[in-house]
Amino acid sequence: MEYTREELLPGVWLTALRTDKFKTGTLTMSLLSQLDAETASMHALIPGVLRRGTVRLPDMESIAGELDGLYGSRVEPAVRRVGEVQLTGFTASFPEDRLLPERMGLLGRISSLLGDLLLRPNTRGGLLLPDYVNGEREKLVERIRAQKNDKDSYAVQRLIQLMCAYEPISAGVLGSEDSAEGIHYTRLTRRWRELTATAPIELFYCGSESFSAVADALGEALFDLPRGELDADIGTDVRMNSLEESPREFTDLMDVTQGKLAMGWRLGNSMLEPDVPALMVFNAVFGGSVTSKLFMNVRERLQLCYYASSGLDWQKGLLLVSSGVAFDKLGAARDEILAQLDEIRRGNVTPEELTAARRAVRHRLATMSDDPYSLEGHYLSFNIAGSDASPEELAAACEDVSVDEVAEIARNAECDAIYYLRAGEDGEDEEA
Repeated sequence: MEYTREELLPGVWLTALRTDKFKTGTLTMSLLSQLDAETASMHALIPGVLRRGTVRLPDMESIAGELDGLYGSRVEPAVRRVGEVQLTGFTASFPEDRLLPERMGLLGRISSLLGDLLLRPNTRGGLLLPDYVNGEREKLVERIRAQKNDKDSYAVQRLIQLMCAYEPISAGVLGSEDSAEGIHYTRLTRRWRELTATAPIELFYCGSESFSAVADALGEALFDLPRGELDADIGTDVRMNSLEESPREFTDLMDVTQGKLAMGWRLGNSMLEPDVPALMVFNAVFGGSVTSKLFMNVRERLQLCYYASSGLDWQKGLLLVSSGVAFDKLGAARDEILAQLDEIRRGNVTPEELTAARRAVRHRLATMSDDPYSLEGHYLSFNIAGSDASPEELAAACEDVSVDEVAEIARNAECDAIYYLRAGEDGEDEEA
């Protein structure tokens, strides 16, 4: 794949991967802002409202008809986060022109539609339509409420919210139910205008078109993008150490048949100059693969849980463990998870475990090349962090990761919080 990155307009960056591998082209647009409890729900709502209609295509039916006429192309609203940076925008996919019976210029037409959605939505008197805002607001509130339905991810979400209570990440990418319910169309209009004028924008393309063709299409689509003083204070606050000497413990009571255990560590000095390949291999050794210590010992050998896995938020400097556990085994599972990390701290990682961890990371990175959206997520994350490391480069670097490096990451990690989800009447969390 041919990688190119260039600034098209002030604060507007295009990352393009040229390849003939896929039958569809992928194009995404992401406006970057600081994750904040006051604006998170508005930023999550904006793309859904904008997707309802434009000046040229005033409602969802006309947009659907346009996309159907473009061989079933798709444009969807998207809201995500990288560290403590919130990403608001759209994702699009469309058939490659080279595979169509006649050239349709789909890249240009999809680019134009994205520009219309962002800059020329259907408004009345310059304001976003109340019906559109109210309808999408109700959908957002339901999405926020529905987060409780997936207890596995909800436990990790609650852990982050409680562990990082005074940090931007605690706001959550969708914000809160209360903040979402309070959004008014006039306030949302102001926020949309502020965001388009001040937010850095990341554009991503994956497909067979040349970089110049992509740049020209997007440049034309965004020719009237308002650019004021760009928000330069966007980033992620990395807290190096745990808040207290001993891990804080929190418990929620809900109507559940299976306990949930979530644990969070700060990565400490490993975040001074993050070695991402080493962090990836460490995570695979600990709990990020089917050959990890958590899987092989806590789940398989000791049968203390139904599942146990670890994940990294290396931008924020967090190590997170998620586990499903019988209520009477929550304490034993917690102690064994801590014990397995202690084993790594002591350097008790066999050559076979290290080799299997490297292989797991390499495989995960290699499979990214089969999915344009995985590639987009990778490059977006690294570009925001100021790097252009490719999956292939990371995979190669994993081969040089040693047991000592893995052990050092484990020694730097400090357990900051432990969260339990137990059976009982719904109520507020309680600090143990």
